[in-house]
Amino acid sequence: MERFEAFLSAHLPSAPSIHPHYENALRQMLKGGGKRFRPALLLGVVRAYNPLLLESAYHVALAIEVLHTYSLIHDDLPAMDNASLRRGIPTLHKTYDEVTAILVGDALNTYAFELLSNAPFSDKIIVRLIRELSTNGGLGGMVLGQAIDCYFEHQRLDPEQVKILHIHKTGMLIAASLKMGAIIAGREEMAALLYDFGIDLGLLFQIQDDILDVTMSAEEAGKTTQADGAKNSFVTLLGFETAMQEADSLAEKLLKQMKSFDENLHGELSPTLTHYINRHKD
Repeated sequence: MERFEAFLSAHLPSAPSIHPHYENALRQMLKGGGKRFRPALLLGVVRAYNPLLLESAYHVALAIEVLHTYSLIHDDLPAMDNASLRRGIPTLHKTYDEVTAILVGDALNTYAFELLSNAPFSDKIIVRLIRELSTNGGLGGMVLGQAIDCYFEHQRLDPEQVKILHIHKTGMLIAASLKMGAIIAGREEMAALLYDFGIDLGLLFQIQDDILDVTMSAEEAGKTTQADGAKNSFVTLLGFETAMQEADSLAEKLLKQMKSFDENLHGELSPTLTHYINRHKD
């Protein structure tokens, strides 16, 4: 991912103006790092099937990372999770103010689609990529998940409803990352399979986050922890031991599915996925 990081640095959003800190705020969370999990999934699929398109795919991988970063900035706002730490640094509303954090989130949301529109692919492919990112990251996807999460705070959902919440909030953007990689690589027959795999992966990712929220300090996690008591987290709803069992079961299912991937895809995704699929056991 070193080349992706170099690409990101060269394409950080820039808006020089008379504003004293807007440009720095636009860049802060992107420069702050992060797991780059979603870009790694997309680039892994492209590398497996059409490595000649890898450089061009960086535009799309960055668009996904930018959209994900906007969602984190808004998720941390006082009206939502009121978090003080993200990616190991203070959140934007703590560094600057709430208005700046809201506007930077808005700006990154739209910048993601600017990046997609300028990707060096045919108009047909670009439209398909825009459709996938907007459908999974927008009003019926990630944003709906956030809305359900916030509305039902202090109200207990049943386990199936919590899965629906987190499939939307977390799973759909992870699934889209894999599917968009297949679209770029021209492997239409893999798109639906990878999307379904990504939904399960995203659900596991959220269960793990819920587990890590109660087992890690803020310093270890790089973000505010111990803050899900009023949320419909898997640990809050099921208890720690049952949440661990759910994570173990889903991890086993995903590892079994990975074995059915062809050699190229398994070779590219396995290093990233094996680490993340087992991270709740570390």
